[in-house]
Amino acid sequence: MDLENMLVGAGLAAKKAEIKKVFFYRICGTGMGACACLAKEAGFDVAGADMTFSPPMSTYLENSGIPLQSLKDLTKEELQKYDLIIVGNSVPRKSEFARFVEETGVPFTSFPSFLGEFVLKEKEVIGLAGTHGKTTTTFFLAQMLETLGEDVGYFIGGIIDGRAPSHLGKSKYFVIESDEYDSAYFQKISKFRLYELNDMILTSLEFDHADIFNSIEDIKNEFASVIPNLSGEIVANDDYQAIEELQQKFESKSWNIYGEKASSLGPANIEVLDGKSHFQIKLGNSWVKFETNIIGTHNLLNISSCILLLHKKGFNTLELQQSVASLGMVKRRQEVRGRFQGAIVIDDFAHHPKAINLTLDALRVKYPEKKLVTVFEPISATARSSVFQKDFKNALKKSDRVILAVNSLATTVGDGKNLDTKLMVEELSNEGTPADEVFTANELISKLENLCNPNVLVAVLSNRTCIGLWESNFVKSLS
Repeated sequence: MDLENMLVGAGLAAKKAEIKKVFFYRICGTGMGACACLAKEAGFDVAGADMTFSPPMSTYLENSGIPLQSLKDLTKEELQKYDLIIVGNSVPRKSEFARFVEETGVPFTSFPSFLGEFVLKEKEVIGLAGTHGKTTTTFFLAQMLETLGEDVGYFIGGIIDGRAPSHLGKSKYFVIESDEYDSAYFQKISKFRLYELNDMILTSLEFDHADIFNSIEDIKNEFASVIPNLSGEIVANDDYQAIEELQQKFESKSWNIYGEKASSLGPANIEVLDGKSHFQIKLGNSWVKFETNIIGTHNLLNISSCILLLHKKGFNTLELQQSVASLGMVKRRQEVRGRFQGAIVIDDFAHHPKAINLTLDALRVKYPEKKLVTVFEPISATARSSVFQKDFKNALKKSDRVILAVNSLATTVGDGKNLDTKLMVEELSNEGTPADEVFTANELISKLENLCNPNVLVAVLSNRTCIGLWESNFVKSLS
């Protein structure tokens, strides 16, 4: 069987009734694990393997009754017992892992392709896309639909207390985090192009993922490939030039524009009173008041996008007001992890300059009396590069003190230079924001021991472990 015929396409999709046993190769990633749980829920016989298994995803998989094994113990003969292999996008093209899968002769595909073809075709799929806020907004929308009485299906690329990251649901609605990163080594297109989307919420659109995209135009092209196929609504934030350009290009589609601009539908008249946010959204011809427990303008923008979409779906004003009153947050989004020497310690996933700006703004609003110490680990491929050298510095200047947690890993951005953390420390310090760089968790903890007291707020910004901080004894010392 040649490689082209081994990939899921029209030929294999036509035979999907024959596919019963599915194997997930590198199952413990956030997307792969969530997809495996969905496949199990949809009635497939599911198993998987990976290099390592770490909570919470490993726990979800085990609780789902999915058999797991180490990749090093996996044989080609075992894989040949399956009808389909789902390959994670952590498998490089020129690797022994890719060759191992290809040499089995078993058909294989990516998890986005599997979801779109085998799980989502019968659903009304709402995609949550954009550079920032995808995970949080997906969770907001899922919670709102649940409050509105829907057993909604969802696929969320984050960790949530008390629930699995995916659920098939009995509702016609399925909400899915729809990111623009590529799908697999053999499918170098954005995941959302494979999800059979009906509607889209587009929260933001800026340059990111410099390891796979060369410009914002490359990212816009991915959206331009899916927007013409959307049969429903597009709810989009026009505070971003790239979104305005997409709207102009596809003006015949049903656009619902929100944002902070005066011409938008809101959110407007934002106030924070007694720990709750109050704001207004224009629904039809009327401005409607909403109250929520969620703080931060960027979060209110995300909630507003959900309100606008659900209003278009026919839910009434009173129902929508009730649906946003009490919402939970995804873990690692302004998550309070505890206190260290009396200082509040926040864990946040922010790793893009705009996300850092928004997060620090929100923390300033919520904790106005605290001295803000920001710990930032530039660890994604783009963050480790020099692409955002000045932007990171300018965002971090909103802090009273900055600690750069430096990982020695070089960037994988093509022809890219590494982020110059030493220069950033010098420039921040010279411009009035004292800064340091640290290289180990012990160094970082030592710095925090010298800085922390009850008047301090520590914001740890990292999309990994922050040079091992969250895997160290520091966690046990939090009260």
